[in-house]
Amino acid sequence: MKEKPNSQSIFQRWMLDNKVVSAMLMILLFLIIIFMLHKVEFIFAPVAEFFRAVGAPIIIAGVFYFLLNPMVDWAERRYNFPRIATISIQFLILAVLIVWGLAVFIPWVSSQIGSLVEEWPTYWHKIVHMVDQFTSNKQFNAINKWFNTTNTEISSWLQDYSAEYAKKGLHGVSSVVGTVTSVVIAIITFPFVLFYLLKDGHQMPAYVAKFLPAKARRSFLETLKEISTQISNYIRGQIAVAFAVMIMFAIGYTIIGLPYGWLIAIVAGILNIIPFLGSFLAMVPAIVVGIFVSPIMLISVLIVFMIEQTLEGRLISPKLLGSSMKIHPVTVLIVLLSAGNVFGVLGVIFGVPGYAILKVLVYRFYSWWESTSDIFKETD
Repeated sequence: MKEKPNSQSIFQRWMLDNKVVSAMLMILLFLIIIFMLHKVEFIFAPVAEFFRAVGAPIIIAGVFYFLLNPMVDWAERRYNFPRIATISIQFLILAVLIVWGLAVFIPWVSSQIGSLVEEWPTYWHKIVHMVDQFTSNKQFNAINKWFNTTNTEISSWLQDYSAEYAKKGLHGVSSVVGTVTSVVIAIITFPFVLFYLLKDGHQMPAYVAKFLPAKARRSFLETLKEISTQISNYIRGQIAVAFAVMIMFAIGYTIIGLPYGWLIAIVAGILNIIPFLGSFLAMVPAIVVGIFVSPIMLISVLIVFMIEQTLEGRLISPKLLGSSMKIHPVTVLIVLLSAGNVFGVLGVIFGVPGYAILKVLVYRFYSWWESTSDIFKETD
């Protein structure tokens, strides 16, 4: 009995059902889409302007939504507590914290920053003098030359920047006024956005899914749920770790008696939102102040830093962050460097959650492609 000839054409066997060719076609299609979007970027200019106007309050409200919504859902699910009541209690607590911040915390931080700024030139000049003395030996001529050149370049840059800023005159003032106005508008409007997100945000995925084909609704809702879980875990975990870092540094700096210890600890907690790099950046002012006080104080600062890093890496971060993100540390560093280079500070802050969202979407698309395409089926 003769075997039936293969009904597939050569084009289908070597092009459509070939994994390498299919992958190359997908990449080519993706690059073509990016190229075309770049050519018609003027179409998205109004969207960019709109997001620039409303983006800040939406982002701030989104961060608070992922922080507060689990409590609202838990109270409603566990005790059948009305969402409005839980949201009202949360807003009342936030209002009390804001009033306390305006009345007590912000004035104290302002005075500490003002005092540190006044003392900073003295600290820096002493460090420069100590380095000059240390590198006065002929063996350190290259290092001494590099340090002096770098210090001169920094001073020159600061002078040029100050002169350029002064020349701008009213333009600089108007820019500052515009920035302050944007910040004030964001602070005023984000509570309204947050309220409606907490009140109706849980219904939004199901509402949007109604406009999709019936077969795609389940996958769409699962994808949104996974993205929401990733972002929620990241935001809550990073803020909890940042708060723990601030407390550990504050206790350590208080014990060793470091001047401006609490202020530096607060800065360390805020910068710790940047994974891996935040704590090291926050060590710069601590080391500068420690060198100015005494060599013993510098050693004490370094000991506090090592203890904090050990506790954070082995106890705090694993407990609060866990493995929910499932992103390798090397990948995180690459994402931070690349996103920071492309998008600046916002890229550093939002690079990791953005990568987590992209990872979920790519994985979902690949799973769908694997389940529907014949190229992944094993042949006899």
